[in-house]
Amino acid sequence: MINASNGSFRVAIIGAGASGIATAVYLARAGIAYTIFERADDVGGTWRDNTYPGLACDVPSHLYRYSFAPNAEWSHEYSPAAEIHAYFRRVADELGVLENVRLSSEVTRAQFVGEGMWRITTVKGDEGLFNAVVAATGVLHKPVLPEIEGRDSFAGASFHSSRWDHSVPLAGRRVGIIGTGSTATQILPAIVDEVASVSLFQRTPQWIINVPNNPFSEAKKTAFRNEPQKMADLYEHLNNLFNERFAASLVGENAAGLAEMARACRQNLEDNVRDPDLRRRLTPSYQAGCKRLIVSDKFYPAIQRPNAHLVDTAIMRIEPAGVRTKDGLLHDLDVIVYATGFDPFTFFRPATIVGRNGVSLNERWKESCQAYRSVAVPDFPNLFFIGGPNSPIGNFSFLRTAEVQIGYVTQLIKLLAEGACREVEPTQQATDAFNSDVEQAIKHTVWVTGGCTSWYFDKQGKVVSWPWSYGRFEADLKQPRMEEFKVA
Repeated sequence: MINASNGSFRVAIIGAGASGIATAVYLARAGIAYTIFERADDVGGTWRDNTYPGLACDVPSHLYRYSFAPNAEWSHEYSPAAEIHAYFRRVADELGVLENVRLSSEVTRAQFVGEGMWRITTVKGDEGLFNAVVAATGVLHKPVLPEIEGRDSFAGASFHSSRWDHSVPLAGRRVGIIGTGSTATQILPAIVDEVASVSLFQRTPQWIINVPNNPFSEAKKTAFRNEPQKMADLYEHLNNLFNERFAASLVGENAAGLAEMARACRQNLEDNVRDPDLRRRLTPSYQAGCKRLIVSDKFYPAIQRPNAHLVDTAIMRIEPAGVRTKDGLLHDLDVIVYATGFDPFTFFRPATIVGRNGVSLNERWKESCQAYRSVAVPDFPNLFFIGGPNSPIGNFSFLRTAEVQIGYVTQLIKLLAEGACREVEPTQQATDAFNSDVEQAIKHTVWVTGGCTSWYFDKQGKVVSWPWSYGRFEADLKQPRMEEFKVA
């Protein structure tokens, strides 16, 4: 029986994005009461915030969905953003999550007050005491703007890709895109036919794999509706394809797969970029897979359009009229888009989380963000992370990895709710051992051996991702090893 002691056990979930919604569903199915605190005025997380032209998921639609909510209506093999946001809203509505979400209620402080309880404070004030806290704040939610001299002097419109200003017209205008990751490679093809010109300011070229985003026929969608097992089979097939072949190649467990990935990327470049000089400038110097692999069949054709320009000379400064590069050339622009990514190590911030003995998690993570098996931290009892440090983040389905973590965390919360203990936290010894193993294993991954820097590296130069196979991730988080926890 849940919470036989007083019948008032409840969990605070921070964030109503993809992982927050899934956490709510898992807790509800376990009979555990929860409240979600969401900073924005709608659910959906990154798919609510990002609305830039051309945005689509880089994980196949029938893998990028909840295991408990198959969707026969995806329009394309790689779903456009608006469909994904609508999917999350629909799931949250149909499964009763929305009624437990407090919108426009950003958590500013979570404080452990003892006796297994946490006090939650939001921008609206004191929200009371909770028996456990789940930080489901996502990974990519704090935009990063580049430190470029004169950035604020630009006379035209400028904005980060995740804060797209739809009031700014692009038709017939000169647009500059700073950045060359997956965001930039989606935006450029989506706007090239509309703008007078588009200049892509490239610091580092990217490896791109050619995968067309085909629409699903009505016959295919009808088959999915009538035979749900077809969707279940496809889900497992895609999961195995990604995890046993692709994910394994990144962590040094499938050398043939890594070589094939590199061959496919190079072949894509050679087959689809005609001009030898442009092809040279678009060729990375690092190994494919070292950075997050880009999936696109549109970028190479788009960058070769007459009004598209690749600028690979370093930027000197931004001026009122545009961008001046270090060769002295001024690139006149009307609009600048910063496709410069996010800080993946923000986690729960800007909130303050204070654990046992008044120590904040900001202090604990001042040098490097470290957790026990990506989900918990010593001295922060009953606090759990979805998408925490060393979660698998390199071209995996975040929803699949999040559900693995949520299933694990739910087991620990059930122990609390059933009265088996009042507090649960990992031991320092187990946490240190895990992070020591990570540090050794990460040396053999393509993120370290591939010769690049990426957003997987923290400020200390450590790669904060899962360094083993995805199969090990699922096995390690299948069931808590209680000997590695302190309970009270």
